Amino acid sequence: MAYWKRELVVSALRQHDIDAEVANTITSPPRSRRRASFTAIRTKKSVTFGFRRKRSRQIVDIVECEVLRPEISAAFPALRELGALASSRKSEVRLSVTTSETGLDVVVLGGKELDLNLRQSAAAWAETADVARLSWGGETIAGRRPPFQNFGAARVAPPPGAFLQATEAGEAALVQLVRSATVGARRVVDLFAGCGTFSLPLAENAEVRAVEGDPAFLAALDAGWRTAEGLRRVTTEARDLFRRPLLAEELKNTDAVVFDPPRAGAQAQTAERALSQVPTIVGVSCNPATFARDAATLIAAGWSMERATPVDQFLWSPHVELVGVFQRN
Repeated sequence: MAYWKRELVVSALRQHDIDAEVANTITSPPRSRRRASFTAIRTKKSVTFGFRRKRSRQIVDIVECEVLRPEISAAFPALRELGALASSRKSEVRLSVTTSETGLDVVVLGGKELDLNLRQSAAAWAETADVARLSWGGETIAGRRPPFQNFGAARVAPPPGAFLQATEAGEAALVQLVRSATVGARRVVDLFAGCGTFSLPLAENAEVRAVEGDPAFLAALDAGWRTAEGLRRVTTEARDLFRRPLLAEELKNTDAVVFDPPRAGAQAQTAERALSQVPTIVGVSCNPATFARDAATLIAAGWSMERATPVDQFLWSPHVELVGVFQRN
């Protein structure tokens, strides 16, 4: 499987005539995935709770999982109860579950309309299930404990539904690869910064400008930075990098750029980075195809790609992440 994941990256690069070193795949162990989304719907006699079959509306009922962390698997009975509470025979519900330092962080999407009785029942469920936080349709029903995540020396409580790397081992590998590629950088720009996965560890050695489209993510990042000790200055900017990418002149006096875009990649932002004189660019991607497309843009503008490292956080699936390092010729 690790070899196959590496070949996915090699093949995507070859599609754009990129012949770069591709390292061996770094693989997360089984039972380490810390976030998952389930679907639940009421039936005549009970509730179906599980994952949706690929390219189908069928829900596959589950009782155990070899991919998920034990804390999530152990909560299946309680989550099934929440699914029964939130769904009906006409309205299915989605439950997004993430482990945190203080317990499970659960988000309910869809399902029944949230009225007073349902709020009270949901709050009682959160108490019985001992979750850190329960959110429903954007509203926090029970904030019993901040659902902290550790990003380097900082503790961050992401907003409900915020993006998080799938496994702690995978995140650690990605962060280490990014840090190794930016050794010696004093000023770093982190694009698509999220809640600080890379910004906060990088701030141990460099000043960081974190740019992200979601202000709530940046508020969590900033709060984590302000309560951490020993970090250098981190500034935040809420900006839609698809519609308004950072211009090349805005990257002056920057030693390194890190970018971790969604699966669609960062085509507009890459075009501006290609015009800049930043010495080092580090790309993190969950889609080898769009990464290779963006890498080709940089190489055509005079950059060289030193290496790419696949990171597999999605066991027994075709998904793979990677980190690519570029240097200005």
